[in-house]
Amino acid sequence: MNVGFIGTGAMGSLLIEAFVASGALDPCQIVISNRTHAKAQAIAERFPGMRAERSNASTASVSDLLFLCVKPHEYKKVIDELLPVLRPEQLLISITSPVLIGHLEELVPCKIAKVIPSVTNFVWSGATLCIYGTRIAEEDRIMLEDLLAFISEPLPIEEPYTRIVSDLSSCGPAFFAYLVEQFVDAAVSETGIAREDAVKVASSMLLGTGLLLTEGGLSPEDVQRRVAVPGGITAQALQLLNRELDGTFNRLIRTTHKKFDEDVAKITADFYGEEVNGQ
Repeated sequence: MNVGFIGTGAMGSLLIEAFVASGALDPCQIVISNRTHAKAQAIAERFPGMRAERSNASTASVSDLLFLCVKPHEYKKVIDELLPVLRPEQLLISITSPVLIGHLEELVPCKIAKVIPSVTNFVWSGATLCIYGTRIAEEDRIMLEDLLAFISEPLPIEEPYTRIVSDLSSCGPAFFAYLVEQFVDAAVSETGIAREDAVKVASSMLLGTGLLLTEGGLSPEDVQRRVAVPGGITAQALQLLNRELDGTFNRLIRTTHKKFDEDVAKITADFYGEEVNGQ
């Protein structure tokens, strides 16, 4: 099985490296291309046997599975490049949430899936969201999820929930890393503790908390109850957080959904023309 990757930016290169490091794919199974060929070539040189093609069509023509890892506004242009070589038996996998299954199925002859990875997949952890098109057979699902299982927990979802589940699985690491950063910065400024020590402690805490919520079988409420003694220090601090953060995550979700809707509208215009939106 040959697996192609078009786009070797942050997420494309992360997936390539994770699949190779985890043993999911041998480098000789992987063919890659990028708008800047030198970037793809540099990745291929790190993994003997991997091939870097000069054109996206060349990558697609030799791939059984094809990961499309380009920015939303580049999709239509790349799809137009691929149309002459795509085949019905191929599986085209988009990793960009605003590009809808319907956008792709109307244009290409092959099978379509959408996969939303997470930066946590780099350490073979976290979820990978899986959304399937109408042409996907059960054996296609099994093949893709078996591959993704090397680096994540594959999680099939319905497309209308793509944005909110992406907020939790893919954007979540950035959100919680930001909270850790703020916690650490406050600890340093208020007490003078060495920043590297504070980062180490806070990072270990976050890892342990994640294990409690997964392998430990505790709910978020359980963890709070076990730590916060009534009338104690943690309980008082939680009351502060409850006051100060009231509605913050609601506003965060509304923000991500607003941007998502804007991106979908732009991509729809790219694929079908502005008249679709009544413009």
